[in-house]
Amino acid sequence: MKPPHHFRSGWESLWHDIVSGRASGIGATMARAGLAMASPLHAAGSALRNWAYDGNWLPCETLPVSVISVGNLTAGGTGKTPTVAWIAHLLQSLGYRPGIISRGYGADQSGHNDEKRLLDRLLPSVPHEQHADRRVAAAHLLARDPGNRPDLLILDDAFQHRRVARDFDLVLVDCLNPWGYGYQFPRGILRESLSGLRRASAVLLTRADQVDAATLDAIHGRLSQLTSAAIFVSHFEPVGLIDYSGTVAPLPDWYGREVAGFCAIGNPAGFRRTLVACGYALPDVRFRTYPDHHPYSAEELDELGEWARSYGAECLLTTAKDLVKIPTATIRNLPVRAVEIALRLDHEADEIALLESLRRGLNQRCH
Repeated sequence: MKPPHHFRSGWESLWHDIVSGRASGIGATMARAGLAMASPLHAAGSALRNWAYDGNWLPCETLPVSVISVGNLTAGGTGKTPTVAWIAHLLQSLGYRPGIISRGYGADQSGHNDEKRLLDRLLPSVPHEQHADRRVAAAHLLARDPGNRPDLLILDDAFQHRRVARDFDLVLVDCLNPWGYGYQFPRGILRESLSGLRRASAVLLTRADQVDAATLDAIHGRLSQLTSAAIFVSHFEPVGLIDYSGTVAPLPDWYGREVAGFCAIGNPAGFRRTLVACGYALPDVRFRTYPDHHPYSAEELDELGEWARSYGAECLLTTAKDLVKIPTATIRNLPVRAVEIALRLDHEADEIALLESLRRGLNQRCH
């Protein structure tokens, strides 16, 4: 018997099925009711914490360099990593020396997680520190010798991490699930109330190409009611297939051949849609998901290769974040390729406006 294709197993998988509404029946209904009763506790704690920061009751450290935060309101993948890479490249083109700070969730024994590995490959000249306390990571970066010291810091996934003051808060909203199923944790995946968007300097809609125009307009309209910040629209454009050595090949290289897909990211549905949009026929039985940040064991990779072969696959397709965790070029003699994606704003005017918004936020530090 062939193994199941979805491996977001155990409690995580069950919780996602329940809060998303995919799970049905009286048991799932009762579980949603119980989780809904717990959500106000999380909401109250979050609101109290934000109130304390807003009123300066909790300390917020101002660093000696400008700080940009890239974050979101929901748990899971909204595309922060390619967005951080895009912003870092943009800042470098403007003459800045950016550094990146992240929490390091899901780090392995080396102390690095998949996001750091990917950003190190995309931005080899940009220093990146990981620590649960971003202040500690900032101290490490700013203690470097003058020639390697950043003059600007990008906080990855830090909208709710308010211990460090920032000059610009970019909040990402995934068009595939903008409102976190309508509830805060644990009934939904909202980290805080939607009212938190009032702190945003700008809002970036991601995966806008994966929803229809009416849905996009509805999301934009509701955001306009929640924040006065500028709202920009973007999508992630596949730009090629990358292999273990870092060589990038054209997307059509595997067209017309049997492939299987897998990933361990916060939004697997978004990745699968990307593969289909790229032109790859990928029925549900040939797509596997693992928990976000999942570290692949040798045994799992071997079994993954056997599973793909059982469907006649000639290649395994995954994300760039997953590829950096796989120590070999092939799995059971199947080549592994990652879809390289890049952030693209939908309108040239948006890119110019976002750049100007960033400049204004950074210039405030200078006056």
